[in-house]
Amino acid sequence: MKTVVLPTQDAVCAAAEDILSLVCAKPDCVLAVSGGEDELAALRCAAELAEERGISMDGIRIFAACEFCGDGDGTVTRQIRRSLGGAYKGEISTPREDHCAGYDAAIEQAGGIDLAVLGLGEGASVAFNEIATQYDTHTHVQKLTNRIKAEWAHLFGGADGVPPFGVTLGFKNICSARRIVVVALGARRCDAVFNMLYGRNDSVYPAAFLQLPPEVCLFADEEAAARL
Repeated sequence: MKTVVLPTQDAVCAAAEDILSLVCAKPDCVLAVSGGEDELAALRCAAELAEERGISMDGIRIFAACEFCGDGDGTVTRQIRRSLGGAYKGEISTPREDHCAGYDAAIEQAGGIDLAVLGLGEGASVAFNEIATQYDTHTHVQKLTNRIKAEWAHLFGGADGVPPFGVTLGFKNICSARRIVVVALGARRCDAVFNMLYGRNDSVYPAAFLQLPPEVCLFADEEAAARL
């Protein structure tokens, strides 16, 4: 695993350049994107750079890495779309609780995930995969912990408004990506970053499973990397 530690905006820009380099090298690449603030900051920066440089993103295929069950508007998918602005007009596929196996099949049919763009929850969660999620999981329904609800509360008018369940890519999906970019910003990510890099990869710290794939790059700012 490669770790890049930079001031906050530099870390965001470096992750964005990583994303954009793949788009340039493979204009029809497949991305899986979770919807947290850190990774979407990098995606937003990549979209802005693409527009500035005249690089088209319309040939790529995007799969949301997670979504809330029963959320008709698709909150995560909507956040991804908003981050891309006008740089991407293509489809964003959304996981649904009644179509988990079909979502896996759609990813496989698209050729697999070229790049997973992820963030870290405060408990070292990845997408909606929390403590006790096993490595061999595919797309599945996940009961959301209070910690995850707190992180999304601002989009639902408070934690009580967050749906109790979500549907998420599992670690088999995520770790099969040809490359993984993780973006972690701020002091609240400090423990999660440490546990991702040094924690036991047996589901105690979900992000520690990201120690296993060969092509993983963590972009962290100085506060998130304070324990390293």
